[in-house]
Amino acid sequence: MSLQVSVGISEGEDSYTVGANACQDAIAKLGSESADLAIVFASSKYDQNEMLKGVISVSKEALLVGSSTAGEITTEGPAKKSSVAVMLMKSPNIKFYAAVGENVAADARAAGKKAAEEVKKLAGTELKAFMMIPDVLVGNGADIVRGVLDSLGEHFPVVGGASGDDFKFEKTYQYLHGKVYSGSVVGLGLVGNFKIGIGVKHGWLPVGVPMKVTKSQGAVLHELDGKPAINLYRDYFGAEEAQKLQKETLAKLAITYPLGMTVEGSDEMLIRDPITVDEKGSITCAAEIPEGSEIRLMVGSREEAVKVAKIAAEKAVEQLDGLPPKAVIIFNCIARNKLFGEHSGEEISAIQEVVGKATPLIGFYTYGEQAPLGGEVRNINKCNPVFHNETVVICALAD
Repeated sequence: MSLQVSVGISEGEDSYTVGANACQDAIAKLGSESADLAIVFASSKYDQNEMLKGVISVSKEALLVGSSTAGEITTEGPAKKSSVAVMLMKSPNIKFYAAVGENVAADARAAGKKAAEEVKKLAGTELKAFMMIPDVLVGNGADIVRGVLDSLGEHFPVVGGASGDDFKFEKTYQYLHGKVYSGSVVGLGLVGNFKIGIGVKHGWLPVGVPMKVTKSQGAVLHELDGKPAINLYRDYFGAEEAQKLQKETLAKLAITYPLGMTVEGSDEMLIRDPITVDEKGSITCAAEIPEGSEIRLMVGSREEAVKVAKIAAEKAVEQLDGLPPKAVIIFNCIARNKLFGEHSGEEISAIQEVVGKATPLIGFYTYGEQAPLGGEVRNINKCNPVFHNETVVICALAD
């Protein structure tokens, strides 16, 4: 028997009931009374512990991993209301192992390494792929990825998405077994006879002239071409608008106008979300921008975003070497959801045109994505996982 996969979703007010109903919806479609793995993506509005108890009342002994989100995605498309989504998997060919690395705030890189090390201990030398769900509100997401690669090797297939909290940017949650964490990274390892395909695209286009990062520290961008970083926005939008940005969060503007960084090995610039600006004009981003990097202001459009989502899906399916996808997991930046607004379903529909509308699909809107540049997983020496922003990452599994 090959991989069996199903997806369930539920909404409502009672946290336990919504969790139980979502999992019951999935188990009814699975074709089996039990599952090996439960992936849970849920709105942060629910009591997280009660919601998980509800899921586990149905999933029983299945290994459970998951995250709070900034919006849930299933085979039915983006959820229109706060919900709980559950994907169940059962397979004689794939084994699943999971672990957690805590205290991202204290040492993001160490937390990533811990999660990967613990999974590696459980899985042994046959570990084939690694899915990660980090909290990046409290630490540098790029450092968490580095920590994972410190353990697994710099070219190991890594994919994932950063937890959300319904666009509040206050506190996110990660799930492992029946426990709710925050400020951690949960890792899921896959072992066995299966194919994985990853597609990675954003579709944001550069505008204006390139600028060099002349001063930065971690995720804080101090100077571009020797001038305060905020001048990039001041020159483009005018002084009055730039002044507003120093009083309000940059996050809303970044939905349409993020920063792009040139990186080797990618046909697209790597996106970085600006979050806040201080009184000196320094911009804090969602992940670091090293000194010497070339930066461009980027602009997004719905049409381009739909087009590249389809291309990303094609890339993921192509890597399955002719096998039909059995499960699709999407990590999609919240900025893309906000860009689309009421039309967010168009992007998911474009993906489903490629992977198949009936193929079980789960995902969530993230605060950052993790995947190899270009989605490369077949040529392992060119598999270079990094931390992305404002990007759609599509993971397809087949056996």
